[in-house]
Amino acid sequence: MDPDRGGGVGKVMNMELLLREQAPQVLSALVRHYGHFDLAEEAVQEALLAASQQWPTEGVPDNPRGWLIRVGSRRLTDLLRSETARRKREENVALQAAPEEFVATGPEIDEPAGRDDTLTLLFLCCHPALSAASQIALTLRAVGGLTTAQIAAAFLVPESTMAQRISRAKRSIKQAGSTFEMPPEAERDVRMGAVLHVLYLIFNEGYTASSGTNLHSAELTTEAIRLVRGVRRLLPDDGEVAGLLALMLLTDARRPARTDVDGTLIPLAEQDRSRWNRDAIVEGEALVTDALSRTQLGPYQVQAAIAAVHGTAERAEDTDWAQIVALYQVLEQISDNPMVRLNHAVAVAMATGPKEGLALLEPLDSDGRMKNHHRLEAVRAHLLEMSGDVEGARASYMLAARRTTSVPEQNYLKSRADKL
Repeated sequence: MDPDRGGGVGKVMNMELLLREQAPQVLSALVRHYGHFDLAEEAVQEALLAASQQWPTEGVPDNPRGWLIRVGSRRLTDLLRSETARRKREENVALQAAPEEFVATGPEIDEPAGRDDTLTLLFLCCHPALSAASQIALTLRAVGGLTTAQIAAAFLVPESTMAQRISRAKRSIKQAGSTFEMPPEAERDVRMGAVLHVLYLIFNEGYTASSGTNLHSAELTTEAIRLVRGVRRLLPDDGEVAGLLALMLLTDARRPARTDVDGTLIPLAEQDRSRWNRDAIVEGEALVTDALSRTQLGPYQVQAAIAAVHGTAERAEDTDWAQIVALYQVLEQISDNPMVRLNHAVAVAMATGPKEGLALLEPLDSDGRMKNHHRLEAVRAHLLEMSGDVEGARASYMLAARRTTSVPEQNYLKSRADKL
């Protein structure tokens, strides 16, 4: 009997999560020993697919990572030996061909049990030569262990389109001459900022999908939180990593109350707060409180602090808007961007009145980044409604509805206009 094999049913039940956790470690080992990031990533995906088909019936190995590394090594060796086979796989990257059954034999790699190169892999996936869209796709594939089909479904694009995006990203990394190692110390902080930003974008796309019929994708938000937890294990003293994790937890805690049974959007002020995930709120509040008390202040910590004010208000009318205004003023000083100013305007309107909030929106009308963004008109509509300008509010609600490609948001905005 293979010494790596076990037959525990309980292990099989958590197999998908196990594979996602192992994916970056297996890829790191192969890239570190063989190079060829593009081929190594393909070999890992085939090893994961083999495991997903064999482990449910044969049992999860006692050493899953060792099994996956050996299978991946075998496939990578085959790929390196056969250029013809490599081209054939590229041509059929989106096809659902039935894979052969793999056995855990192949070149032995001496991989220390406690070694974790997830952060190095994240730096590689978030290489500055890649666009943000490519960084996101490659991170979900290589570090998250998601299949191309899963990533394509999350972003509502054809699988072949996502496959091409991932292939281009891997080629770009190869052409840039990148190696599997931590970036020079002088670049590390900038690259770390890119890593956290990519994880933040993944979460945001999951929390409020930019298009489609669903308001959110729990798979993406859950994956983003899992990945940030992994980074925090590697960098437990980094305040911004803690801040980002806290922000995600505090925001995602509201997800169960954001839609009703038919998927209709429910705004924050009208949500049933008893449905919020209190465990996530407690954890997030503790994380940001600790980070603020002992680390250098950063934008993710401030955003998490704002989310904590919302999360700890038992009722919408109990929200401390004055404190939120003060936090947005701090956030503008360290991360001034139009979306921060838009949210600041909302907070000012809630704290002191809609006219003051509307005045803060005026400069955003000339900001090219916000010119056609639906949220600017949605906020304007809300503040005009608060001020009693029914016709102006209705016009802005309808304009915002035309500008968004999210069906739940369109329906919500149109319903607000209809009520007026």
